[in-house]
Amino acid sequence: LTQARPKFNIFMKYARVELAPPKLSEIPQIRAGIGKLLSSAKNGAWKQQTVKQATLNTLVGAEVLFWFFVGECIGKRHIVGYNV
Repeated sequence: LTQARPKFNIFMKYARVELAPPKLSEIPQIRAGIGKLLSSAKNGAWKQQTVKQATLNTLVGAEVLFWFFVGECIGKRHIVGYNV
């Protein structure tokens, strides 16, 4: 327990910042980011990415999908199907 406490304190330090919901003052930045993403998708800027950037973006998308499906399994409390 004494060895785990410093690591837990470091985890909590970063968790307070990284896992906090967005503040009201950050909403305009979020909207601007979404607008920039949509405009770059429309004008084909995604075609100018390097292979490294495209791979990283694909992995991030796969991670989002993975956590979505894990959340679904946790929410329905079954691996397959809903209990109806």
